[in-house]
Amino acid sequence: MTRLKVHVERHAVSRIGWLRAAVLGANDGIVSTAALIVGVAAADTTRGAIILTAGAALVAGAMSMAAGEYVSVSSQADSEAADLAREREELTSQPEAELEEMTAIYVARGLTPELARQVAAQLNAGDALAAHARDELGISEHLAARPIQAALTSAATFAVGAALPLAVTVFAPLGTMIPAISVATLLFLAVLGWLGAWAGGAPPLRSTIRVTFWGALALAATALIGKAFGAVV
Repeated sequence: MTRLKVHVERHAVSRIGWLRAAVLGANDGIVSTAALIVGVAAADTTRGAIILTAGAALVAGAMSMAAGEYVSVSSQADSEAADLAREREELTSQPEAELEEMTAIYVARGLTPELARQVAAQLNAGDALAAHARDELGISEHLAARPIQAALTSAATFAVGAALPLAVTVFAPLGTMIPAISVATLLFLAVLGWLGAWAGGAPPLRSTIRVTFWGALALAATALIGKAFGAVV
C-alpha cells in the first residue's frame, strides 16, 4: 500500500496584509520618535521637555497611523468592491464576452486556445466571480484590503516602536542623550529589518541595511535642524 506524504507549503503572501502595516508602523514609530528626540535634544532642551515631546509623539503618531491606514485601505476596499460589482453585472449581462476574456487571459499565460477555453468554462461554471476577481482583477483573499486590521496593526506597532526610544530617553544621561538615542535607534531598526525579512521570507541583510540607512539619515537631518535652531534661540 502506497502512503502519500502530505506536502504542506507556507507562503509569506498570506501574511502580507498585516505584515506591511506592522513593519510600516514600527519603523515609523522608531524613526519619527527618535528623530524628534534627537532634534529636540540638539537644541539643549531639558529632559522633561524631551520626554514630554516623545510621549506626545507616541500618542499622536499612533492615532495618525491608525487614521491614515484606515482611510487609505478603505479607499482600496471601496475600489475593489466597485470592481467586483461591475464584474458581477458583466457576468450576468455578457457571459459569453466574459468567457472569451478569461480564455484570452489563460492563452496569454501559455495554454492552448482549446485548453484555455475549457479551463475558463469550468471555472465560470463554479464560482465565476471569484475566478474573474483573481485572474482578471488580481483580487485574492490574501491581498484583499482589510482597513480595520491595517489600522489596528499600524497603531499598535507604532506605539511599540515609539516606546523604545522613549525608554532610552528616560534612562540615558542627558549629556550623552543624542549618541545614546542614535545608537539604540539603529539597533532597534536593525532588529526590525531582520524580523520583517524573516516574517516575509526575504533575505535579512538587505532589509536590515535598507531600514538602518534611512533611519540614520532621518536622525542626522533632525539633529542638524535642532542644532541650527538651538543655536539661534
